[in-house]
Amino acid sequence: MAAKYHVRSNSFPSQTHPNSTRIEQELCKIKTWEATSTSTSHSITTGLSYLEDLYISLEDLLNMTSTQKAISHNQGEKFVEELMNGSVKILDFCGITRDTMLQIKENVQTLHSSLRRRKGDSCIETSVAEYKFFTKKMKKNVTKLITSLKHMESKFGASSLLNQDQEVVAVIRVLREVIVMNMSIFQSILSFLVGSASKSKATKWMKVSKLMHKRVISCEEGNELQCVEASLRTILSEGSNVAKMQATHEKCEALENAIEMIENGLENVFRHLVKTRVCLLNIVTLS
Repeated sequence: MAAKYHVRSNSFPSQTHPNSTRIEQELCKIKTWEATSTSTSHSITTGLSYLEDLYISLEDLLNMTSTQKAISHNQGEKFVEELMNGSVKILDFCGITRDTMLQIKENVQTLHSSLRRRKGDSCIETSVAEYKFFTKKMKKNVTKLITSLKHMESKFGASSLLNQDQEVVAVIRVLREVIVMNMSIFQSILSFLVGSASKSKATKWMKVSKLMHKRVISCEEGNELQCVEASLRTILSEGSNVAKMQATHEKCEALENAIEMIENGLENVFRHLVKTRVCLLNIVTLS
């Protein structure tokens, strides 16, 4: 995805940036993940873990005097304003996505609790209908978030770095790349939520979201979210015997665990995003 930005960083000059080796290693880990990742909970949590490690290295970089000078001496330049806007937009994306995961977890827990009580078929049908209403609304909101992310994708990294010295170019490029890495990982999470098979199908997300209502996807094909949906369809169409209810309970538990892992990863990244945003603001405003 990121190739279109043309912002992949060149290696920092090692004599100027002692932290460059570590941050390049973290970027390389995410690039490797990016090339092979799928929209599964395991892949997403791995990507979020790598992103957290990247921000730890980035924080060391931003605390360097040479990095701070490269940014502060160019405040007001278009490429610095672009970075500042990018950092706050990524923070917003992370916050909204984190809140969405929390809403999903709460609704799955409510559904699961209702299915455990099993006070009759009509009660089950009502609980399933309420859950389906929530997921339909959630996917609609996620689609809007996808559109916003795609708009940011098309605009980000456009400002020129011509006529800037090597120090400034190196710093700006690596900061751009960190934001691009966020976009890639958030893309995987959104793909998970709308039911797309992989983030390489990003251009078909809206179609996938619509197709989800027209085609029955088996558990072998989908992620934990899709598995719960498939199990609920089976209960409604074929009845709710003991075996089917047990299978549904297991799938709900698997989804709850998956959502919690992603939610925890997002929370950790969110804290680093806030810290990075504050650091950038301090560099620009206190210079």
